[in-house]
Amino acid sequence: MNFYGQELPVFKANLHTHTTLSDGKFSASEVITLYREAGYDVLAFTDHWQTNPVSSYDAQGMTLLSGIELHPGGPRNISWHFLALGVPEDFEPSREWQAQECADAILNAGANFFIAHPYWCALTSAEVLTIKGALGLEVYNTATRYVGRASNMQIWDECLDFGARYTAIAVDDVHAARDLFRGFTMVCAKDNSPESILAALQAGQFYASQKPLIHSLNYQNNIFTADFSACQEVLLVCNRPRKFPGTLVLDSEGPGTRPQTMTHLEVDLSNLPSGYYVRLQIQDSEGNYAWSNPIFPAAESAGQ
Repeated sequence: MNFYGQELPVFKANLHTHTTLSDGKFSASEVITLYREAGYDVLAFTDHWQTNPVSSYDAQGMTLLSGIELHPGGPRNISWHFLALGVPEDFEPSREWQAQECADAILNAGANFFIAHPYWCALTSAEVLTIKGALGLEVYNTATRYVGRASNMQIWDECLDFGARYTAIAVDDVHAARDLFRGFTMVCAKDNSPESILAALQAGQFYASQKPLIHSLNYQNNIFTADFSACQEVLLVCNRPRKFPGTLVLDSEGPGTRPQTMTHLEVDLSNLPSGYYVRLQIQDSEGNYAWSNPIFPAAESAGQ
């Protein structure tokens, strides 16, 4: 994939996985087999409150990441869900940690974390922003679709509106068969070693998807371009409410308009003021989304 001028291989990842070590229905070996056979390259084990001995597992050719999901107490008697990736296998969490103390412990262990399914938790963007050090959040979580709270797009945008440079992943949060293969993250890394995958996640070199594929993303000389699989809705989401020329929505000429599809977008962002972000959001004919991480054009042009 051409990722903003870098030609990088892309690795399909599920970054939120539970096994029989906590509340999952599959053993570690079973879940590895399931994702390998489905064409995934990377699998993060993120059981509740405990790590997995991933170095001892038969990876079956996949890249396995050591992770953990932690639940310190939060506002209004709501528990946080911190999805930590890259923790040492001997990482020992404390259930006594306060929220920021827990976040700091993850970072001090050399790992990073995302805020898991904040809408499912009933957390607001203002509350999410009180946590320091998160890379971002889950924009889509398969396991939470059963209560109508799988999407976190609005919370993500509200955090971006307030200046948080959050990235976003899509995950299965797999506990059982019903959670399989609906949300994934495409990681653009130099190779599939755990170190490279984790470094790419930290650098924001990835996109999130339910099915559509993004083939290239570029921003050069104030021009944003993207190539992707055929989609019937193609948007640049921005904190300056406006329609960008060349974007596409259903029924753009009125009800009953014949659906169109696009595979390429090119938009001039030279008039976008400093402090604004844009992110690509596409939707295919089956209603599946993909999301790029935000860029900040004025800062990019200034070399920041």
